[in-house]
Amino acid sequence: MAGHSQFKNIMYRKGAQDAKRARQFARLIREITVAAREGLPEVAANPRLRAAVAAAREANMPKDTVERAIRKASGGAGGEDYQAVRYEGYAPGGVAIIVEALTDNRNRTASDLRTAFARNGGALGETNSVAFLFMRLGRVAYPCAVASADDMLEAAIEAGAENAESGADGHEVTTTPETLFAVRDALEARFGPPAEARLEWRPATTVSLDEEKAAAVLKLIEAIEESDDVQQVFANFDIPEAVLQRLSA
Repeated sequence: MAGHSQFKNIMYRKGAQDAKRARQFARLIREITVAAREGLPEVAANPRLRAAVAAAREANMPKDTVERAIRKASGGAGGEDYQAVRYEGYAPGGVAIIVEALTDNRNRTASDLRTAFARNGGALGETNSVAFLFMRLGRVAYPCAVASADDMLEAAIEAGAENAESGADGHEVTTTPETLFAVRDALEARFGPPAEARLEWRPATTVSLDEEKAAAVLKLIEAIEESDDVQQVFANFDIPEAVLQRLSA
């Protein structure tokens, strides 16, 4: 029975991983589609599309899948018409959450998210109900090996970035939302493609969570991310290392 149980657990984890991978691909395809439609369908001439394709490559999306999404988006009429929508709300413990989505049906997405919040102890709010608790910025990330801290700082300043910080986890360059792609391109010319380049909502302050509230917040975020419409989720919580270890045990 133990062996059978272990096999079932392995199959469950594999199924969960496959479902997560499928959702990730769906989100990337939507971003590629929107980027190709809003700008030129050529990667070199479209900064947003270039970032989307780089993210797809980082996620190991097959090249033909990427090219098919670009061709479909640049084919003119037909296909889904995705719109960027932002949702805001609160999780258990007073944690503020911002959800960014690309959807072809606002009513469906709003209904799905309202249900996810309500069933997991949260509440979906109005636009701008929590955005004031965050800063909007661009983030470009590189692994440590590409440059020294001094070289990255110098390059970031020359590129027009707001700040650059380096540590054991790598280099993080922050920009204004308007200069993200210009900074990313300047750094890419010097250091190669970044590990990540995207717009983020960075919390101005954070809420520290105990084990019970941390589990509830993570459960809500997991439920939110089950929607294919959701692209990114940002929240202002902080989980102490000791609490995180107990949750991971």
